[in-house]
Amino acid sequence: MSRLLGRLGGAAAAHPWRTIGAWLLVLVALTGVSVAFGGTPQDDYNVPGTESQAGTEFLREHMPQLSGTEARVVVHSDRPIDPAALDTLNARLVQVEGAAVVAPPRMSADGDTALVVVQYDVPVTDFHGTEGVDALKRAIGPLVEQGLQVELGGQVAENVQAPSGTAELAGIVAALLILAFALRSVVAAGLPIGVAVAGLAAGAACVALLARVTDVSGIAPTIATMVGLGVGIDYALLLVARHVEGLRAGLSPVAAAAHANATAGQSVVMAGLTVLVSLFGLKLSTLPAYSSFGYATFFAVTSVMAAALTLVPALCGLAGGRVLPRSRRPVDVSLAERSGRAHKATMTARWAARVCRRPVLATVGALLVLAVLAAPMLGMRTWPQDAGSQPESNTTRQAYDLVAAEFGPGANGPLVLAVDRTRAPDLGAVTSAVRAEPGVAAVAQPIVEGDAAVILVEPATGPQDEATTELLHRLRDDVLPDGVLVTGLVAVFADISDRLAERLWIVVVFVVALSLVLLTVLFRAPVVAVKAAAMNLLSVGAAYGMLTLIFQNDGTARLVGLPHAVAVSSWVPVLLFTVLFGLSMDYEVFLLSRVREDWLRTGDAHGSVIRGLAASGRVITSAAAIMVAVFTGFALDPDVTVKMIGLGMATAVLVDATVIRLILVPATMTLLGRHNWWTPRLRSRTHELVG
Repeated sequence: MSRLLGRLGGAAAAHPWRTIGAWLLVLVALTGVSVAFGGTPQDDYNVPGTESQAGTEFLREHMPQLSGTEARVVVHSDRPIDPAALDTLNARLVQVEGAAVVAPPRMSADGDTALVVVQYDVPVTDFHGTEGVDALKRAIGPLVEQGLQVELGGQVAENVQAPSGTAELAGIVAALLILAFALRSVVAAGLPIGVAVAGLAAGAACVALLARVTDVSGIAPTIATMVGLGVGIDYALLLVARHVEGLRAGLSPVAAAAHANATAGQSVVMAGLTVLVSLFGLKLSTLPAYSSFGYATFFAVTSVMAAALTLVPALCGLAGGRVLPRSRRPVDVSLAERSGRAHKATMTARWAARVCRRPVLATVGALLVLAVLAAPMLGMRTWPQDAGSQPESNTTRQAYDLVAAEFGPGANGPLVLAVDRTRAPDLGAVTSAVRAEPGVAAVAQPIVEGDAAVILVEPATGPQDEATTELLHRLRDDVLPDGVLVTGLVAVFADISDRLAERLWIVVVFVVALSLVLLTVLFRAPVVAVKAAAMNLLSVGAAYGMLTLIFQNDGTARLVGLPHAVAVSSWVPVLLFTVLFGLSMDYEVFLLSRVREDWLRTGDAHGSVIRGLAASGRVITSAAAIMVAVFTGFALDPDVTVKMIGLGMATAVLVDATVIRLILVPATMTLLGRHNWWTPRLRSRTHELVG
């Protein structure tokens, strides 16, 4: 593979305009096709095999008018609301497309707040973009003109995704500044940014085409952009840094590009494959939304990896010596000699030598730090985020707060009992049993249609409160007879949390096992592979701990823009693990590739660790700083799930590039010595035959 990548890099550098022209043609073609035939992202909240899903399917068959999504219109005034205004509102809401039932207004005790629930006969995923909310805004227009406060809540309003682009822009600006400082050349700094953006453009077009043929979650493109931007800049940086190293050694631009692709390019391929392999684990969650996360991120990573391996050598070849700082053009010295001098002179080399002199102390200290960071994970609570976690400026949050204040917190998340009357005919007994249960604030009169009935149960606590989940489980396990299924948004969210908690360990085992195989094949050293997997698990644990600490405490939650402490989103742990495990392997591959090169050349197990870290330390530090900047930028996103993923990934990368790569890896490799590169004899012979 190294030889093939070298030829690819050399050809791209020798014919840069052909390569750039080919990329432009591909981008124009993909963009045109995606505009003409691409789809719109939409979520799929089906959770196969759960009680809430069974209840929804029962209602779709027997009471379709109550089986779809719902919207809430909350009207508030500083004085009692005129009933005529509400009559006008109801008449207009009945005309909204898809609205099957518009409930009579529910008035607060003082008459200044009204809650109108619009029940649709279609799922929320049938609405594309903002069309559902736009129809509601047209319906409430006359009331707004009268000076009334009208806020929109429910699934229709909460499901609208409105990315601002602020996170992407902040990440790109921060990355450009870091690159300019690391490479000391504006041209060299701009190359990774341009390459990553080109790759992301291709990936975004592919995701749009994917959305045409299958459901793609509304935040999947944002997650794909976050990961693609980070790894794209990192992969391009690694290649540019190796190219610059070749130029300083006196190689021509074409030869330097070929050398960079043959060496660093191989690391890029293996690092990218590790990320892609990790993404396969999302399929094991059994949730369609997770599969769409994996597909979207797969396209983004593949596209930026292809861009890095072709556009970087082309642009470097075109730039010639301009990728070097002016003071260093050119230096006539051999690559080995130049590398040796750099290793002796750099701060990273001195640090590596210091760590390797006291490997036991360094190992114990690093493990203690990681244990402290991961400890809060033991108290992690997960729950899919709802409007109560959104910024106070959002209409969905204002509707949520008004409902909680005027009607009680449980009014924001009623439980829906779907009753099969052929199996549970005594509706009075069901209603009485539920009403007598602690934690129930109200039970509505049954809505009956043939052999089916619906009973709405209002908890005394809000949707995110643990007491609400406990009530749900008590009703299912101890109170309700056969033939009564609990569904509704709160029940769906609880089932999602339970399913993801069950599947997390299956995903972990799958991803770790595949990564072990891939790393063993790459480095031909099972000890190194096992150690790398263990250290990646430590960085993920630290990310989980910091997320729990930040978001489940009021003070720190407010620091990141939330109104109060919230549970960690149920979507985060599995998604964060699969993405982070692959990203952490990137740095492991970058570092160990340089250590292995030196080991194969010198046979010096101890010295190769110091020289390998010295050779890659600056690039890894710069790459990590870029990733941290990009991911932290996504913490500005108003969506709580995206905010959590951004902060979690930034924390993990920071820990990985400092505590793990700069302390734990060199310390443990020093302790193991030559055993790092032990290979079973059978494998060794096999590699001699094939390599």
